[in-house]
Amino acid sequence: SFVWSPAMKFTTWRKLWTSLATAEQELGIEITDEQLEQMRAKIYDIDFDFADKKEREFRHDVMGHVHAFGEVAPSAMPIIHLGATSCYVGDNTDIVQIKEALMLIKRKLVQTINILKTFAVKYKDLPTLGFTHYQPAQLTTVGKRCTLWIQDLLLDLHKVDQQIKDLPMRGVKGTTGTQASFLELFDGDHEKVKALNKRVTELMGFEKVIPVSGQTYTRKIDYFVLSVLSGIAQSAYKMCGDIRLLSNLKEVEEPFSKTQIGSSAMAYKRNPMRSERVCSLARYVLSLPNAAANTHANQWFERTLDDSAIRRIYLPESFLAVDVILNLLSNIGDGLHVWPSVVKKHVMEELPFMSTEVILMECVKKGGDRQDLHEAIRVHSMAAGAVVKGEGKPNDLMERIAKDPLFSAVHADLDRLVDPALFTGRAPEQVDEFITEEVDPVLEANKDLLEIESVDDVNV
Repeated sequence: SFVWSPAMKFTTWRKLWTSLATAEQELGIEITDEQLEQMRAKIYDIDFDFADKKEREFRHDVMGHVHAFGEVAPSAMPIIHLGATSCYVGDNTDIVQIKEALMLIKRKLVQTINILKTFAVKYKDLPTLGFTHYQPAQLTTVGKRCTLWIQDLLLDLHKVDQQIKDLPMRGVKGTTGTQASFLELFDGDHEKVKALNKRVTELMGFEKVIPVSGQTYTRKIDYFVLSVLSGIAQSAYKMCGDIRLLSNLKEVEEPFSKTQIGSSAMAYKRNPMRSERVCSLARYVLSLPNAAANTHANQWFERTLDDSAIRRIYLPESFLAVDVILNLLSNIGDGLHVWPSVVKKHVMEELPFMSTEVILMECVKKGGDRQDLHEAIRVHSMAAGAVVKGEGKPNDLMERIAKDPLFSAVHADLDRLVDPALFTGRAPEQVDEFITEEVDPVLEANKDLLEIESVDDVNV
């Protein structure tokens, strides 16, 4: 939350004013070393009450803080904000905050991926029902399913990296983007104006500056940033949606403390509250790119101020929400509990149907008639299905096949033929390959981020 705090915002304004004055001095404007020294010394000395008083007096936030800065750096007061417009501090600060926030999100993404990697490797060999249309399908493994969650987050991480790399400062552009005030300041010297723009960008720690602008940087940048955050929210929602469904099946449970209460009325309940919170926050984040798209589309000519209020809401809130989402994902992934016996029970309820093709092929190899075998399996399967659905009893297809002389060639081998591990394909190998080829290189490239301890706490 510090990234979007008043302290971060207004100290960045002062850094921008100091960088501007520094660059102007370097390019020949009469600004003294004393003035710059006072500005640098007072960057963090903000009297918020005084600034608020001046803002109410002027009805202008930037001029309120110009006077607050000048109050503690009096010799610099005549040159603070020289040649600039409000968007010089406003827009450039937004970009600085977005970059800092993206770097924080990147760290938490990397840490979440690392936690889920451990889970995927641990359960790479545990067969589980796959689901398509939320109906039982071919087996996969618990670890392989987790790699689907990780892959989404890796794609999100790539987009975050790209945004950090490509994010430009607004730079020094003037009131409508023409740099007219700075051209006047430098007596028509175009090269000095260009040099000023480049130097301020460097002093603020950026490599890129947006080539052209109106009064503001194009609000399409905000849309791109919120789209990346929406992508993370999508990935989180999908993962936690899966966990909520698996919780219902009692196969997987998120962390649940010893004294935690699931329901005030139903004392036995263990609700997936963390996952539900993730989905709730993610749903909000998913809605925000549309607001940013409308803001960009409705900017008339060089700028209209109807972008201001809504951006003050969706920029910080989108990052704060995703920050909490990633805290929750790490917490869930770190304590995610699997119940292998329940997983196996559900597998064995469906596996007899899935194994019939293997049984048929084995019988044919040993001299059986494919058509007769197929018809027998059909009849037995229908009967077993009627027992499961009509009587609520366990699937007895294997017992029926074991009693049918037509399948005598495989009777001694039935247990092996319905071993769940035979039906998971390359899932375990896919986990190993995915971790080695895709996950580990990313974690190695960002190993410094894994060493940073997160101080965030999750309270559910």
